[in-house]
Amino acid sequence: MDPNEPKDPDEPAPFPAGEHDPFPPRGQELAAEDPTPAPAPEVAPDERNDWIQSADAHDLPTREPRLKTLGRYAFPPEPPLDEEGEAARDRRWTSRTLVFAGLFLLIFNSVSIQSWARQQEPGWIPSTVQQLADVWTAQISQLGADQPRQGVREVYETARDQRFIGQEDAPPPT
Repeated sequence: MDPNEPKDPDEPAPFPAGEHDPFPPRGQELAAEDPTPAPAPEVAPDERNDWIQSADAHDLPTREPRLKTLGRYAFPPEPPLDEEGEAARDRRWTSRTLVFAGLFLLIFNSVSIQSWARQQEPGWIPSTVQQLADVWTAQISQLGADQPRQGVREVYETARDQRFIGQEDAPPPT
């Protein structure tokens, strides 16, 4: 880069210099900005106690750790997203959520595909979907992924068949 080339005044320097310099000269990093003498103790110090009555923890110089400062200047935070960027992020999130929900249902609720295929009018597509669903359900049941659905179904049927004392029995399932 040519040092004689004019610089854009709005372009920030890679490391700011001046009064807000994150890296002060060596030896000055812990120096207090406005040292004030501590008031003299009014009572004689206790020889067994090392507590300093005039000390205040809030007077200690504090500074940000150097790595944190370097990280802030070397990797500045990204600017906030505009409306288009937020919309794209929301679309990605929605797409991922729908794909995840679809895969979850495909694995743990494969019987619903069979039921849907059986309810369709006869034809090449419904029969093909039904055959694929039969094979898929058989494979998933071998892995045991149909057991949560069966467990929920059993709990539902047990709760449905419960009766109060003196109440007639539940009608048989159809």
